[in-house]
Amino acid sequence: MAAALGRDSECGDGYQGSTARATGLSLVSWVLFASSGPLAKAVLDAGWTPAAVTAVRIGLAAVLLAPGVALLRPRALRFRRAELWLPLGYGLLGVAGVQLFFFVAVSRIPVAVAMVLVNLSPVLVALWVRVVRRTRLSAAVWLGIALAVAGLVLIAGLGRGAKLDFLGVAAGLASAVCSAGYFLLGERGAQRHDPLGMTAAGLAIGAVATIAVSPLSTIAIASSPVLLGTATIPVWLALLILAVFGTVLPYLAGLHALGGLPVALAGVLALAEPLVAALLAWLLLGQALGPVQLVGMAVLLGGGTLVQTGKPAPQPGLAAGQAKPVTSSRRRP
Repeated sequence: MAAALGRDSECGDGYQGSTARATGLSLVSWVLFASSGPLAKAVLDAGWTPAAVTAVRIGLAAVLLAPGVALLRPRALRFRRAELWLPLGYGLLGVAGVQLFFFVAVSRIPVAVAMVLVNLSPVLVALWVRVVRRTRLSAAVWLGIALAVAGLVLIAGLGRGAKLDFLGVAAGLASAVCSAGYFLLGERGAQRHDPLGMTAAGLAIGAVATIAVSPLSTIAIASSPVLLGTATIPVWLALLILAVFGTVLPYLAGLHALGGLPVALAGVLALAEPLVAALLAWLLLGQALGPVQLVGMAVLLGGGTLVQTGKPAPQPGLAAGQAKPVTSSRRRP
């Protein structure tokens, strides 16, 4: 009996440790995504269009990652024919769709409104888990999601003068649907395949999609240097940094995290991105945060804490006290 209890304790400690690592990786992913914002804005200010930045950013990321994976880890890129829809959907929705629809939204409605719309994805993920998977979520999880979204609205500073456009709102909601697809498809992909291969395949497919929408022949490329504060760097270096630290690394970290986190929690952790973006705008761009935004940050953090503490429902097929399989046990093609 004592030995059995000891093994159960070790399994529980291992699961908690795995969850903690996955949470850390998820936060690293969203911090990197948020940190790329000022750099992307600097490239836009140098004369690039949003579509051009998206196409070159994802395309360059795919060129940097996919050939290396194909040479050093070719098994990671092998997908059974019956599961080809998984990297295809991940690349089209989670890589290309989120960014393209978001850029369409910000071209027609205020950025603050678009940011709130795209970050409705945790609600969509939770609804999918509850309705489609028929998994019960605790009241703490629902309350935490509601508080997190309310905090996001406060941080964005939406007011009565917010201009709304039907197509812009539709694009923002489409971006939220694609973001939910990123979590749900990424979770499945991380559990069944090598995250390195899923990331490489997703970026390659996303690059093809974005370049098809914004062909390189129609992109007006500006060669002006990029201004970052008091420093000036070549535009190619800015795009390289954006591809590596703003695309490849956060997508890799995010997929590894999805292999060890409940998807509803992973969706809420994504709200760290606008939180970090607001802080960086304050620290780097001098955009002061008002009392309402500070309250919004506190509400968002409180909501995220509630979701973290909410107990997930037992998974089918797991006996009471049995630990969830760790990501190292995932099936590989």
